[in-house]
Amino acid sequence: MTRGGRNEDRGDPERRCAVTGEVQPKAGLIRFVLSPDGIVTPDLSEKLPGRGIWVSATRAALEKAAKGGTFARSAKAPATVPDGLADLVEAGLARQVVGLISLERKAGGAVAGFEKVKDWLAAGRAKVLLQASDGSERGKGKLWTPEGGRWFGCLTSDELGQAFGRDSVVHAALAAGGLARRVVEEAAKLNGLRQGTAESPPGKN
Repeated sequence: MTRGGRNEDRGDPERRCAVTGEVQPKAGLIRFVLSPDGIVTPDLSEKLPGRGIWVSATRAALEKAAKGGTFARSAKAPATVPDGLADLVEAGLARQVVGLISLERKAGGAVAGFEKVKDWLAAGRAKVLLQASDGSERGKGKLWTPEGGRWFGCLTSDELGQAFGRDSVVHAALAAGGLARRVVEEAAKLNGLRQGTAESPPGKN
């Protein structure tokens, strides 16, 4: 199974990227709106009022949108882009992914720690494997991507630790159902902002 990417479910609603012009499932895009005073505002929950401006969830696309007048053209109105827009989106996505994993942990749908994750993988219970980007590659290579599941390595050990109320976590897993799909979608977006920070997914021993 390949590393985390966009959700390609053709039943998902589609939107056009304001930068590339490509139409794709909105699960792979970030929604922005203009605030009443014309400031470009990331709408990660996709609930803010106003006309949505959609941009592919990659750092290159966001940086191009920030510099090229994309938001003003799309909104047909003056638009002020905050400094470091891509960094703001990345930080927001990281908080969102950590929060979703934390909720899943509290509901009993997530575990952390090498042995617990290995047990879930062996029993076929794990559907998403999460491994810290700064964890030991040797240790991470001893686990494997769930069959038919997903792997993500875009969170740091500190961020994964926050989701489990610990100082740091290197290995974690989610069961199917619950918030797993939302974690996959949001982690895929975060992965697009953090390209190059994670190694390839592990293979089964």
